Amino acid sequence: MEIKVIKNILEANEVIASQNKRLFEDKGVYVVNLMGSPGAGKTTLLEKTVKHLIDKKRIAVIEGDIATSRDAEKIAAHGVPTLQINTGGACHLDGNMVRGGLKEFNFENIDLLFVENVGNLVCPAEFRIGEDDKVMIISATEGDDKPLKYPLMFQVSSLLLLNKVDLLPYIDFDLERFRNDAIRVNPRLEILTISCRTGEGLDNWYRWLEEKINRKRD
Repeated sequence: MEIKVIKNILEANEVIASQNKRLFEDKGVYVVNLMGSPGAGKTTLLEKTVKHLIDKKRIAVIEGDIATSRDAEKIAAHGVPTLQINTGGACHLDGNMVRGGLKEFNFENIDLLFVENVGNLVCPAEFRIGEDDKVMIISATEGDDKPLKYPLMFQVSSLLLLNKVDLLPYIDFDLERFRNDAIRVNPRLEILTISCRTGEGLDNWYRWLEEKINRKRD
């Protein structure tokens, strides 16, 4: 019975996520589902990205957290439409939660929608929300063993951003093993190394993102 209930929940989510995706397709909006652990650098990455792209692209952001609106306040301060979704304990956003907030946006004036998922390496990978790509960010300080310990997150992501690489000289992190394990889990996974603190590698991320947005608008 429990397996049947879980299956029904996932199937219902797929229906709603597909409806969300049709809306995004109709409006030509490129949607990123940004996933990662608490402290990986999701919000900092968004702040850097919004500041870089705000004069080039029309951006909106949905922030998912169990509680508080602190991250949404940080993003909104940069002058982009921002919505906070508090899950009240749930460890992920799903299609229905996202759909409930879409009426807050005018998608005629949006090129790019970021959805920052709840900080978690497990649950967010299981639920589609209508996104074009899942992007995973992980910090080097979390350890190089994560691809094999949390394979689903790596399997469903299109792009992996390894953050805080400026700290690599000071921590025990085998970059080659990490890359090899990640590619073994998902041979199609693109990997970029970045530091949100120093700016290292962020230009590669911006180029990747702009190419995706432009392709969606063509």
